[in-house]
Amino acid sequence: MAKVPLDHATVDACRAAAAAIADDVQRFIDRHTTVGIERTVARAYGVTGADPEGTPLANALVDRIHKAGLAGRGVAYFLGRALLDGASSAQEAAEQIAYGGASLEVEGGPTTNECRGALEAETRKAITRIDEARGARERFKARFPAAEMPLKYVIVATGNIYDDAVQAKAARFAGADIVAVIRATAQSLLDYVPEGPTTEGYGGTYATQENFRIIRKAADEASEETGRYLAQTNYSSGLCMSEIAWMGAVERLDMLLNDAMYGILFRDINMERTFVDQYFSRRIVARSGLVINTGEDNYLTTADAVEKAHTVLASQFINEAFARRAGLSDEQMGLGHAFEIDPWLEDSFLFELAQAQLIRQIFDKHPIKWMPPTKFKTGDVFHSHVHDAMFNLAGVMTHQSIALLGMFSEAIHTPLLMDRYLSLKSAKYVFGTARHLGDEIQWKPGGVVEQRAKEVLLKAHELLVQVKGDSIWDAIGWGAFGDVKRKRTGGKGHAGVVARDPEYLNPILDELEGGR
Repeated sequence: MAKVPLDHATVDACRAAAAAIADDVQRFIDRHTTVGIERTVARAYGVTGADPEGTPLANALVDRIHKAGLAGRGVAYFLGRALLDGASSAQEAAEQIAYGGASLEVEGGPTTNECRGALEAETRKAITRIDEARGARERFKARFPAAEMPLKYVIVATGNIYDDAVQAKAARFAGADIVAVIRATAQSLLDYVPEGPTTEGYGGTYATQENFRIIRKAADEASEETGRYLAQTNYSSGLCMSEIAWMGAVERLDMLLNDAMYGILFRDINMERTFVDQYFSRRIVARSGLVINTGEDNYLTTADAVEKAHTVLASQFINEAFARRAGLSDEQMGLGHAFEIDPWLEDSFLFELAQAQLIRQIFDKHPIKWMPPTKFKTGDVFHSHVHDAMFNLAGVMTHQSIALLGMFSEAIHTPLLMDRYLSLKSAKYVFGTARHLGDEIQWKPGGVVEQRAKEVLLKAHELLVQVKGDSIWDAIGWGAFGDVKRKRTGGKGHAGVVARDPEYLNPILDELEGGR
């Protein structure tokens, strides 16, 4: 593989700065919980269902505890206490608390350890459920030959989960390795996860546990029928980040879009809420063996991709540091970046190659996710198809792991069946015809690619040092990433962040932090 010179001392310094940044946030994480985390714990204990108006029982349960000012004790405390009082299951305990008016009085109640003991079997069952889903996915996947890199990743986005399932199967027959069901616009701002299958949605389909099952079934059928495994992706982001991570883990998904800062920057979700939620969601992901996809590619849609390329690399170091603190292996970190430089800029292809090669070398074990051009797509389908072909060429030359394929109809509509077919056909051609091109060439010493790679790395280091000095809380406030500014206590969901009580109980987190 044609490599760019890499200053390993600077790379180490970047990782050290990112570690300090993440440690500062981790100290906050370790002292707090959120309503989203507590709902996830309830779901892990088997709490399910919704009232006639569609409010999930997990929400009704945690909302009552939160309004009483007791969420800092952890929902597990109250479920355990109800079991000690005679409830036959966590589900019955949740219904008694949410709808039956069971007392929330803490004084004089059982101790935290007594509640932990009452939940011991339920906790073991919850963790086993993740492990069994992981085992089932790995056994099924092992029946099929491994796909060649870059994996061909496409999206489906009909708004109707049953149509999505048909389109997912069609994508596999056309050559896709991964299918992502695009989530309904603004679901990330909902502080609950809808129940059951959904057939309506603007811009996509709701992420629900039943929808995950429907796509998993379709993906498994397509794998059997084509003799090639079809991986499934969805979104673990927004106000229900950890709940969706749990659902993805137990429904055998392969990947989840899960970024430490995407929701803060692009959905205006409170940063304290996001950082605490992402940690718990990633603890679940680590246990389940899923791969996360981070969202640094989005920075280049709001900021200039030449001037701010280093912010992508700096953020990747930070995402890596957060992920390691949550127990993820390097092989589970699909760090994201994108082909978003103005295509009419002279030598822009060399700049794209430099960035892609630099990231490939620095994160050499990570399944790097390579995102296609979108920002400069205009509806000119012929130029878009050429633009996507250049993206495919850069991806295969620099050995990217996961390529989200561009669509010539970008900026016109969500992909139709024939759009996806032509995109997969183009990728198959370019990936095959240039499979070993990157292994046959060397970059000119002192040339454009080498110099650009050095420049991006040095600027990333400068930014990380600055963020370390300011703290990431303030750095996001002055727009360090994506040219987007957010306040620490602003954004949606801050009211759902709660300081942990000294007697806080969360046996699920304790098990996840204890390792496999």
